[in-house]
Amino acid sequence: MSPSDKPAAPQRVIPLYVAEAKVYPRSVSGRFANWRWLMVALTQLFFYGMPWLQWNGRQALLFDLEAGRFYVLGLLLYPQDFIYLAALLVLSALALFFFTAVAGRLWCGYSCPQTVYTEMFLWIERHTEGDRQARMRLDREPWSWHKLARKAAKHGGWLALSLLTGFSFVAYFIPVRELADQVLSLELQAWPLFWVLFYAGATYGNAGFLREQMCKYICPYARFQSALIDADSLIISYDAQRGEPRGARSRKQALTSQVSGAADCVDCTLCVQVCPTGIDIRNGLQNECIGCAACIDVCDQVMDKVGAPRGLIRYATENGIRGHWSRRQMLARVLRPRVLLYGTALAALSLAFVLSVSQRKALLIDVIKDRQLMARQVEDGEIENVYRLQLINRSEAPLQLRLRAEGLPGLRLLAQGAQSFKVPASGIATLPMQLRLQPAAGLPAGAHPVQIEAQELGGGRIFTAKAVFFVPR
Repeated sequence: MSPSDKPAAPQRVIPLYVAEAKVYPRSVSGRFANWRWLMVALTQLFFYGMPWLQWNGRQALLFDLEAGRFYVLGLLLYPQDFIYLAALLVLSALALFFFTAVAGRLWCGYSCPQTVYTEMFLWIERHTEGDRQARMRLDREPWSWHKLARKAAKHGGWLALSLLTGFSFVAYFIPVRELADQVLSLELQAWPLFWVLFYAGATYGNAGFLREQMCKYICPYARFQSALIDADSLIISYDAQRGEPRGARSRKQALTSQVSGAADCVDCTLCVQVCPTGIDIRNGLQNECIGCAACIDVCDQVMDKVGAPRGLIRYATENGIRGHWSRRQMLARVLRPRVLLYGTALAALSLAFVLSVSQRKALLIDVIKDRQLMARQVEDGEIENVYRLQLINRSEAPLQLRLRAEGLPGLRLLAQGAQSFKVPASGIATLPMQLRLQPAAGLPAGAHPVQIEAQELGGGRIFTAKAVFFVPR
């Protein structure tokens, strides 16, 4: 047989992508678990309950996109007020930077919607399929009526919670009572139905299936947190000096560890089993760690059982672990330049935001100049400029106003109902307006600043807007 007749060697296929192993988080109890469930209760009480809260006869928090009005408790906002939304986004970013510099990913571990809904979905999963070992056995079993019933119960609970979440989200944009009536009468319109199903599907997929993949690969926060923390940030830390070399031993051996030289970590791997992202915190801080402290709770319980002091895994700083600092010494390093910079910027912008909102005027006046006719001469030789006046009532009470113009001697304002003009509550009023001026000696040609004033009848508040009066050559 010639060399060319030899059978070709089988080709070896090297996969470029490896499927992620499914994570089965084990249930855990403890003080940090209690804090997480408290945050779940508070955030979801707000999310599900806020659309039903009434304020002055209407929904307290409603973003009415169709009408272009946004109600936030006693505050009425229009699209022109989107500057406040931009300010809130900047404040949220600064708050995230500040808390990350102080204590790592506390937001992720306790308040992030992905974490909150994953906790709720896991609660349903544990009550239908059992805890970690039971779920793993169930997934390995062949399909049967028993397995089908448990899986159906789990997914039924997930779908119910997802639909409730989608309904509640859409209720922030459509009045909840109107939306509920449409759902109960099976007359939900196409677009509301689409968005309810869309957000229900997103919740079902993210909290039911993606889970830790969202935190590890999709959320960008894990990638830039390393630029926000330093060696003095409080993070979840494993005390390797105390825990290594790890190994299994009896309670009696643990009690005499100082004599025998054995470390405190018994290598039970419970810290890995309870981790919702499936990492081993004993390998050091990793991007996947969301700071939920489940590993702290379970490790403290193991330390209690073996008779070792708590805190093998704890909230600590890198410098604190290395230098064997006390908690007081670590907290003393909180007020460092990075934290002070973020804190000062956050406090200053928060104060500016509050002052801006508190001093926000109830009436917004927009004066629009007629650009097709800059100026014209009318009877008696007067110079006339034409405008369109738009008044936006940003309060929930009607305004009865009187209009006048100031800024040039002899300037007259002509508008229908200028002496008594009403802007409805939460409404917008538009009217044509003319400004007339007698030719005055010495008044140069060109644009001259003037001011339009709208005063409440009875000598009430005065609202002003700037305009320009054009004098031709």
